[in-house]
Amino acid sequence: MKIHLIAACGTGMGTLACLLKEKGHSVSGSDQNVYPPMSDFLQANGIQLFEGYDPKNIDHEPDLVIIGNAISKENVEAQAVMQKGISYLSMPQAVNRFIAKEKKIILVTGTHGKTTTSSIMAHILYTAGMEPSFMIGGIVRDFQSSFRIGSGEYMVIEGDEYDTAFFDKGPKFMHYTPHIAIMTGIEFDHADIFKDIDHIKSAFFAFVKKNKQTAQFIAFDDNQNLTAVLSECRVQAQTYGAKGQWSFANHVQKEGLTFFDVTGPNTDFGVQTRMVGQHNVINSLACIAAARQIGISESDIAQALSSFSGIKRRQEIRGVKNQITVMDDFAHHPTAVKETINAVKPFYKDGRIIAVFEPRTNTSMRKFFQSTYPDAFAQADAVCICKPQVKKTISPEEKFSTQQLVCDLEKKGIEAYHFENTDDTIHFLKKYLRKKDLVLIMSNGGFDNIHERLLGAIE
Repeated sequence: MKIHLIAACGTGMGTLACLLKEKGHSVSGSDQNVYPPMSDFLQANGIQLFEGYDPKNIDHEPDLVIIGNAISKENVEAQAVMQKGISYLSMPQAVNRFIAKEKKIILVTGTHGKTTTSSIMAHILYTAGMEPSFMIGGIVRDFQSSFRIGSGEYMVIEGDEYDTAFFDKGPKFMHYTPHIAIMTGIEFDHADIFKDIDHIKSAFFAFVKKNKQTAQFIAFDDNQNLTAVLSECRVQAQTYGAKGQWSFANHVQKEGLTFFDVTGPNTDFGVQTRMVGQHNVINSLACIAAARQIGISESDIAQALSSFSGIKRRQEIRGVKNQITVMDDFAHHPTAVKETINAVKPFYKDGRIIAVFEPRTNTSMRKFFQSTYPDAFAQADAVCICKPQVKKTISPEEKFSTQQLVCDLEKKGIEAYHFENTDDTIHFLKKYLRKKDLVLIMSNGGFDNIHERLLGAIE
C-alpha cells in the first residue's frame, strides 16, 4: 500500500511513518519543518520527504493519507486529499489499524514523564525476552529508534492527551484500548486547546471511564488531580510513589549512578540505574508495577534498569569541550524544568549550572505560567532566556513575556539574561562560560542547533 503522511516530521507521525515502512508499505511524507533529527531519521529509514505542503506532493496517488494534528482543514495538501477522494485517517486510527491490532497495549499517559516511562517499560519487556512492539515519542538509545515491531503480545504506546486531528478534536489516547494504563499525573498544559485544569481533567476522566472495565490502572499517588479523577470514576488503581502501594526507599546518587530499594506486592529488591533524579525513580516504579503485574521477575527488572541507557533529548550530553559540558533536555513545562535542574545539580558541584531556555510550546508562549517559571529555575546558578524562534498567532494580552521572566528571576536573586535570538545567546555564552560549567539547554524544538554551534564556538 502507498501511504502518505502530512506533518511527517512530528515525533509521533515520524515514528508511525517508520513503523509503516517496516511493515512493508511504500511511505512518503511532507512537512513545513523539515529539520534534523527527525527528518534525518525518516530519510535514513527510506522515507521520501517533501519540504512544505503542496497538492503536488500527492500526485503519486497514495492509497491512504494520514493527517497529523498539526494540520488544519485549510491546509492545501489536506484540501487536495478531500477533493481527490483519497482515503484518510488520523495517526491513532492508523496505529490501531496497522500496528496495534491484536496486541495487548501498555499505554502511558499523563502530563509528564510519558516518554521516559514508556522507554523504560519497553526496555524491561525486551530484556525479559518478551519481544515487545513500541511506539514512543523519543529516540530510545538502546534501540536507536522510537519504534519497534516485535513478535510478542505486548505493545507499549505513549498516550498523548493532545487532540487527534482537525476532523477529530478528542485526545489521541481515547483511540486506544489498553491492557494496562500507567497514569503519571495531571497538570495544566496545551493552553492552545485546553481552557483550564478542569478541561484537562475532563479528558482524562473520559479516558478512565471508557477503559475502567477492561484496563488495569497504575497511578502516581501524589497528584491531586489524578486522584480526583480516579475517585470520581470509582477506579481502584494500583498506586506508586513515596507513599504508594509501590514505593521506594534508600535513594542515593553517587559516582554517576542512582541506587534505591523497591517494595510492592510480593516484591522487594534493590535497583541500580544510570538515570538521575527522584522523578526517574518514580518513573521506574510505575514500570516495575506494570512488569510485576504481567509476571516479569525481579531479577529481569533489575537487569533492565541497570542496563537502560536513556532517551535522546532527556538529559543527553551533546558534548564536552574545555571541561564545559553541553546537555540537551526536552523540558519546557515548569515542573519538568524544575525536576531536570534538580536532577543534574548534584553531579556538577564543582561548576555552575547555566540553564538556557527557549519557551516555544503553545503553552509556554502564553502567560499561563508567567508567575510559575521563576521558581522552576531556583537551583540554577544563571539563566539565559532566549526569545522563541518560532512565530505563533497569540494575542498580546495572553502572550508570555520572556523579558518579564528575566526581571522576576533577578528579583529572586538569580542571575538572568535575555536574548532576542540564538546567535546572541551563543555569543554571550562563549565569553561567559568557564571550566566545569554545565550548560543545560531546554527546549522542545531544535533551537537552531544551538548545542553543536555552542560546542563549536567554545574556545
